[in-house]
Amino acid sequence: MDKQHNQQPHQHFKNQISDGLDIEFSQELADHDDLEAQKRSEAADKRAKQKRNKQ
Repeated sequence: MDKQHNQQPHQHFKNQISDGLDIEFSQELADHDDLEAQKRSEAADKRAKQKRNKQ
């Protein structure tokens, strides 16, 4: 590697908090795989919320 490559700025996302929502998702443009992924994501969110509420 050359020196210039090592000096490029790095992006750090440590302090960013994600709400877990993809704001670029378009229901109108979604295909079958997108809709299935959305269902799985919603189910995972529901399980996570239930787990948090039990604690």
